[in-house]
Amino acid sequence: MTPALYESSLHSLPLLSRGKVRDNYAVGNDTLLIVTSDRLSAFDVVMNEPIPDKGRVLNQMAMFWFDRLADIVPNHLTGIAPESVVAPDETAQVRGRSMVVKRLKPIMVEAVVRGYLIGSGWKDYQHSGAVCGIDLPAGLQQAQQLPEPIFTPARKAEHGEHDENISFEQMIVTIGAPLAERIREVSLQLYRRAAEYAATRGIIIADTKFEFGLDDAGELHLMDEVLTADSSRFWPADSYRVGISPPSFDKQFVRDYLETLTDWGKTAPAPALPAQVIEQTAAKYREALQRLTGQSLA
Repeated sequence: MTPALYESSLHSLPLLSRGKVRDNYAVGNDTLLIVTSDRLSAFDVVMNEPIPDKGRVLNQMAMFWFDRLADIVPNHLTGIAPESVVAPDETAQVRGRSMVVKRLKPIMVEAVVRGYLIGSGWKDYQHSGAVCGIDLPAGLQQAQQLPEPIFTPARKAEHGEHDENISFEQMIVTIGAPLAERIREVSLQLYRRAAEYAATRGIIIADTKFEFGLDDAGELHLMDEVLTADSSRFWPADSYRVGISPPSFDKQFVRDYLETLTDWGKTAPAPALPAQVIEQTAAKYREALQRLTGQSLA
């Protein structure tokens, strides 16, 4: 286990932004360095303690999928080594947890694909019999596999706010029909390919979200992270049961602990996390990488 990185502090590149997990730096005018930290957010609140190895796991998992899915849609990777764009005394901060990527124009709609009825989709279905305006058969149970994967976009929120589920028709109004239809088609292709592979590893991908951007020529690119334990709901197939919310390979230990706190209102500042919860969560991320990709943490 390498030392945890809560926040990068590179002096050789201009810092553009810090997200909940990623720090973004400019590398010239047309590329970015994305550093995946060990920060963890739950209920849209960033915890105060890092989860050791989490950023390296997420980075390695994303790189695995970018390579595996590259024939479906171009992605933002440049192939430039992160260590080559920072000062010598900064290489430890970027090694194994960073990527140098093309600077794209982000599309401000998250492309969510759901293969199973869980989370906000389950709540929506219980209330209306539909998910994001898509009618589903009656009588479905929690965590049940849907007849076909569905595409349910979300409008990206400002930092600290919740993303807002929108209909496909609203997505068309936001970005235009040709681009919306292309993103829906590509997202479903990516999900199906990934879900088929994950099934061979004993993993169910219940749902996931993709982010896309356009290059200067207007070509669609897959960007940010892809099919990681932060952007997807991974379930172990051997403990999956219809009618219950299965255990997942992500921050579930943190969420479960936070749900026991009667004096925390799920707003900042975050409460302190016990060492055991941090250790269990770190182990779950490493297990997800091993089980899904067959790779140990590099």
